[in-house]
Amino acid sequence: MRTITDSTPRKDGFRMPGEFEEHKQAWMLWPERPDNWRNGAKPAQQVFANVANAIAQFEPITVGVSDAQFENARRLLGENVRVVEISSNDSWVRDCGPTFVKNDKGEVRAVNWDFNAWGGLFDGLYFPWDKDDRVPAKICNIENVDMYKPDHFVLEGGSIHVDGEGTLVVTEQCLLSPGRNPELTKEQIEEYLRQYLNVDKILWLREGMDPDETNGHVDDVCCFARPGEVVIPWTDDQENPFYRVCHMVYEDLAGQTDAKGRTLTIHKIPLLKEQVFITQEEAEGIDPMPGSAPRVAGEMAAASYLNYLLVNGGVIVPQFGDENDEAALEALRRIHPERKVVGVYTREIILGGGNIHCITQQQPKA
Repeated sequence: MRTITDSTPRKDGFRMPGEFEEHKQAWMLWPERPDNWRNGAKPAQQVFANVANAIAQFEPITVGVSDAQFENARRLLGENVRVVEISSNDSWVRDCGPTFVKNDKGEVRAVNWDFNAWGGLFDGLYFPWDKDDRVPAKICNIENVDMYKPDHFVLEGGSIHVDGEGTLVVTEQCLLSPGRNPELTKEQIEEYLRQYLNVDKILWLREGMDPDETNGHVDDVCCFARPGEVVIPWTDDQENPFYRVCHMVYEDLAGQTDAKGRTLTIHKIPLLKEQVFITQEEAEGIDPMPGSAPRVAGEMAAASYLNYLLVNGGVIVPQFGDENDEAALEALRRIHPERKVVGVYTREIILGGGNIHCITQQQPKA
């Protein structure tokens, strides 16, 4: 494995593929920190296992696990799930893991962004994050994949979605937040994105749904179903706390064209009917620790069905026991008639600050 610092994917003819393109496998990390996952992370571990086992129906899946949790994870995960030893600070591989890129010859490389726990010492969610920051190099070593290393550029995988044909969608709320790259202008940030994702057009949305956790990651509010088509969450209920954001996202995308000049088709899937709030019992199960953001009873989680993962021939979708669970699945069946849509109950993940897309990372097929 080489670490490439004197070139970029764009210069070398590599691009980030769309999530809908064929995968070699998916990656996850195993949860265990008790200051974020209640009851010693046991409930979350069962749900992570359910997600991994659902993915394994469609494509290979590898889960990185600490030595202390190896036997426990191996017991809960299916036989067709690969388990490898990777230490980490927490379990959000979408954000701390590598972003894979490929070229027209089918060669795969990766980008190793700087990771600082969603804001570093400015407004990050925990400290330290040093083990998380080493996850991309470990995954690239395991896969024998060469790795690009930008010069001091902070980015999380949940803050970007691409169509694989030159178009990227991001939020200003996240990428321009002072905890990421405050020394860079918007134009300088765009140049990093063009060079390391090999995109030609960047669609900037104003906000995401979770300003407190991730400073508004895009993967709760917009993704590509395929080139020229995006999916967003939607509600007509003006009392819904996310009504304003959904309509703002629609306004930002309506009439927009992609890098190929296509006017975007906008698909809508419903928001939850009822919001997810942390209960007193759930909050009491979390061990508070210095340097970690607290979980407080009554706190509202930014729950979105859009935080799903596209896999080979399938879609793995969050479910919450909400009135709109089935409506979200049905909407995605209409958007993806070529894929099998599978729901997984994921309340335990959203209590920790994310969902299915946040805890997974796809590796494209070479």
